[in-house]
Amino acid sequence: MIIDVHTHTPTHVRPVPPSERQPNAQWRPDRIVEAAVSWDDYLTAMQPVDRACVFGIRFKGGEMPAGREGAGVQWTGDVNQQTADFVRSCPEKLIGFMSVHPDEGDAVQEIGRCVHDLGLRGIKLGPNYQGFDPLSASAFRVYATAQQLQLPILFHQGTSPMRTAPLRYAHPLVMDEIATAFPELRVVMAHLGHPWHADTVTIIRKHPNVYADVSSQFFRPWGQYQALRLAAEWGVLDKLLLGSDYPVATPQETIDGLLSAVDVAARASLPPLDRGALLAIVHRDSLAALGLT
Repeated sequence: MIIDVHTHTPTHVRPVPPSERQPNAQWRPDRIVEAAVSWDDYLTAMQPVDRACVFGIRFKGGEMPAGREGAGVQWTGDVNQQTADFVRSCPEKLIGFMSVHPDEGDAVQEIGRCVHDLGLRGIKLGPNYQGFDPLSASAFRVYATAQQLQLPILFHQGTSPMRTAPLRYAHPLVMDEIATAFPELRVVMAHLGHPWHADTVTIIRKHPNVYADVSSQFFRPWGQYQALRLAAEWGVLDKLLLGSDYPVATPQETIDGLLSAVDVAARASLPPLDRGALLAIVHRDSLAALGLT
């Protein structure tokens, strides 16, 4: 089974009108990404995988604050309802995650609504994009609720091209404090915490319930090789999960790009990477790891 743990809810139910396109030149160094996609666009891209976790991002008040340029996909309104509607259209394929903003007073109640009314099964948080301190009391209330309800949380981790997104809110070492305070909380650190791969490896090695996904790595081949080699040397390749960050990349691009790291090592006479170990990432039972079976 192949599971993509990191995909974004489509912005449109039907084909995207030309006037509503969201081209983004900051996410990838090799091409412009079309951030606005339809349900059919998404499902076509997901054909290589058996299951996919999908989510939007909740901004405080339901709208992205003015001046927060570069955040990418423009979600507005009830992103959790939008995700739930999409999941219900293809329940055999999709697993819906909610997003909340901890500084909104009803965040805990919203988690309850998403679980009991909408059937969502995890949480997506991007503290740097959403503009909240991940070590604040309000954030800790969200983590406590997630731990109690056995909801995994996928955190954006690492750098961002968004000038107004505080890097310290997404630095991997923050996860050490969160995982220490909530040892039963299952966490996915997105993007292997790029470019702080060594810090991410340190965290997933230390905490049994913390994992990292490999999204957004392959289009920087040297960085990906270094990250995977670090994970191999520290014995945590088994803590890495497949994630594409669609629409930034497709699952097939991500799988092919991940396996290409073997050839990068061979061509440059670098310490090798084991292809079988990388294939194990592709076929890992991430649902079991995150308590979603």
